[in-house]
Amino acid sequence: MKIILLSFSFFLIASIGFAQKTNAPKSIISEKVAIKKYHNKEELEGMQKGQLLTLYIERIESLVKTLPYIAFATKPGVTMTTLGIPNTNDNRKILDSQFEATSDFVEATIEFQHSILPYSDTRNLIGAILFYEEIMKSLHEYSEFH
Repeated sequence: MKIILLSFSFFLIASIGFAQKTNAPKSIISEKVAIKKYHNKEELEGMQKGQLLTLYIERIESLVKTLPYIAFATKPGVTMTTLGIPNTNDNRKILDSQFEATSDFVEATIEFQHSILPYSDTRNLIGAILFYEEIMKSLHEYSEFH
């Protein structure tokens, strides 16, 4: 009987702990959007097209998950609470809905890119990667303006 009661108590405490985590403020920008390395033209010219395609897609994903939120933040870690937005159930649902819509869009875009992007010209691909990286760099400068 004691084992059953102890097990029930443990599960009850664990479920309370997990329930509290769902109410924790979420970061507006995901930690996964950061670009680990920026490249120069010479580095990109030395890469295979498959590597360039991967970089291109990573940069699109990073931009799509960052640009809509630049009025709030340009780097991961900023939450609704740190911005003064109430961490209510409704606000969390709206943010979750936005994340889900963004995720669906990114998935569709990646699927399209995997099918069509291999037909792109390598020079245009390199130019686009460099352009996307410049946008990401300028987002860090943008954060200095406010």
